[in-house]
Amino acid sequence: MAPWTCCPRSTSCGARPRRTARRRARHLSHAVASRLIETLALKGAGPQSIHHRLRQEHPEFRGSVSAVKRMVRAIRRARGVRAQDIAIPIETDPGQEAQVDFGYVGHLYDPTEGPQRKAYVFVMVLSYSRHLFTGICFDQKVETWLSLHIEAFEHFTGVPAFIVPDNLKSAVVRAAFSPSEPTTLNRSYRELARHYGFKSARTPPYSPQKKGKVESSVNYVKNNFFAARPDERDPDVLAREVVRWTYEIAGQRIHGTTGQRPVEAFE
Repeated sequence: MAPWTCCPRSTSCGARPRRTARRRARHLSHAVASRLIETLALKGAGPQSIHHRLRQEHPEFRGSVSAVKRMVRAIRRARGVRAQDIAIPIETDPGQEAQVDFGYVGHLYDPTEGPQRKAYVFVMVLSYSRHLFTGICFDQKVETWLSLHIEAFEHFTGVPAFIVPDNLKSAVVRAAFSPSEPTTLNRSYRELARHYGFKSARTPPYSPQKKGKVESSVNYVKNNFFAARPDERDPDVLAREVVRWTYEIAGQRIHGTTGQRPVEAFE
């Protein structure tokens, strides 16, 4: 016989059977989970990140990743396919290329100035392995751009032969609008490239397919990491968590294009 709070069929003491309490808690968890799945999916979070958060915040939740995927697919079907959901793969050799870009991630608390400010994630992705470096910042100034490159090189313990930046002011003074036109790099970025021995392969304007790996990586970081933590506004906490997430989640997933785990392909 299953354990009860008091005698099995007595209700005179006012206590409910433990089995009923467990069943009620489970149903409550599913109701909360459904709302959370819908909220996070509409904000762009992926099924895996949603499932990770559900298991962390609601240990009694027993839903599978497949169940979350089915619900997220239904939501995405209703929303329709977006242009950023489609990428054209172009493969490169190990150590040949990295792509870099910023992505807006909302407002975070700025410990140096107090109020919340617009925040960005800097992403450098190695084109062969798809291994990532991510850094959180509050501007896209040249100094920030350069320092994050250096942090990425230290993270990877090496420098790729080519780096493909977006046509940001931090990297490019004047963009070329055709192959015959020259692209002028920012002087500080040229000096960084000369010092570390890499070449910059600039992206022609309106050519997102030329940097599709970093475009999809920025979206992956935003949708899998940040969208699953919409209430966390402390950049220091997020910075610590994203390092762990980069290795344990992003680095260990089977990449949809390469069919490999990024950390293993990198090593």
